[in-house]
Amino acid sequence: MVIRMSIKLLIADDEESIRNGIRNYVRLHTDRIESIYLAQNGQQALDAIIQYQPQIMLLDIQMPVMNGIEVMKEAAKAGILPRTIILSGYDDFKYAQQAIRYGVEEYVLKPCRSTEIMRLLNTIIDEICGVQSQEKIPEISSNAIVNQAVEYMHEHYNEELTLVDVAEKVGISSGYLSTLFTQNLGTGFIETLNAIRVERACVYLQQNQMKTYEVAFKVGFRDEKYFSRIFKKVTGKTPSEYKKRDR
Repeated sequence: MVIRMSIKLLIADDEESIRNGIRNYVRLHTDRIESIYLAQNGQQALDAIIQYQPQIMLLDIQMPVMNGIEVMKEAAKAGILPRTIILSGYDDFKYAQQAIRYGVEEYVLKPCRSTEIMRLLNTIIDEICGVQSQEKIPEISSNAIVNQAVEYMHEHYNEELTLVDVAEKVGISSGYLSTLFTQNLGTGFIETLNAIRVERACVYLQQNQMKTYEVAFKVGFRDEKYFSRIFKKVTGKTPSEYKKRDR
């Protein structure tokens, strides 16, 4: 059985009226997008990509902290770049050329019609669903409950998650969920959560902009030493060794 992933959209723009306007229009005109995330600067956009891994992103070029091209560059380097539509007020070939280099789907100049944005989104969603309907998903079990639990963990890994919390979200007992993890994934809840957190930590370490303890807290660990021990157990390297290797 194929489990289709829910479509997640990230809207990154430093103008609140644009962010909210697009979100409201999309919610009103389609039920194909399950989750919409908002970011008002480049760093927030990158954090949202790392945490939620949306399949589609509407991205402004000129934003505080980190511009849209830098966001695409960092996400592409980490291998988690969403299908991207750029909405820009800058008709500059340099920006368009850089965006094309990272595989942007469309480069749309502001102001643009909401109907055009919706048309582009529907086109990409059609393509995603077409690909997914033919794909088998080997990395996670075919059990829908486990898939749902793991997806929730991917979105909330930086919180103080417990087995009981996740079990409540998927509507079963914690004991039954623990059994499903072991049967379908071959690992327990804690091992799965730690693997998700370490995966995200690797992305932050690649950026080389935060200290180890900052990365640890960013991905949900509350103790740097415990984080380092788990990181080495999962990757075979300490966080500092991983940083050096990446450089």
